[in-house]
Amino acid sequence: MSVTPATATVAMNTLRPIDKDGLDALAAKGQANPGNVVTLKATTICEGQFRNLTFVRNLEAHVIDEPPHLLGEDTAPNPSEATLASLGACLSVGMHANATARGIALTRLELELEGDINVTAVWGVGDLDPAKLLGFTEVRVKVHLEGEATREELEAIVAHSNAWSPVANTLRNPVGVSVQLA
Repeated sequence: MSVTPATATVAMNTLRPIDKDGLDALAAKGQANPGNVVTLKATTICEGQFRNLTFVRNLEAHVIDEPPHLLGEDTAPNPSEATLASLGACLSVGMHANATARGIALTRLELELEGDINVTAVWGVGDLDPAKLLGFTEVRVKVHLEGEATREELEAIVAHSNAWSPVANTLRNPVGVSVQLA
């Protein structure tokens, strides 16, 4: 295929596409076995102070740290910031997949996230009022989504992706968490 200035411009402005056939195959696999549940695993190792390395599959370590005002070395996002990053990435994946499934090429997909969190408990050594609500109390996401679609189509992609996001639903729904000494 020869590249003309017109196709080069479109290629440069369109996000790197998702394999539509692969996406269709994943969708069919999910529809064929709707009760399938997988177990994801990670291992976190503390290097010292508040710097932690989390290993997932065979990837390089994912670093988590705290900023200086929280006694960290400021080498990476803190755990709550990483939660926002996970939410943003999950929503982005869903939006790109849903745009692809609908035949919509995207030219911009950017999410701004912010969350309100009370940190006065200081990991259980600060204000330990049992009435204190821990964790994020509000998370706001502003989506910048552009592509070959109407505003209504883009709004539908955002709403659908939000409704089906595993991370968004993990934050919205009660999840059993057990933590015990090995």
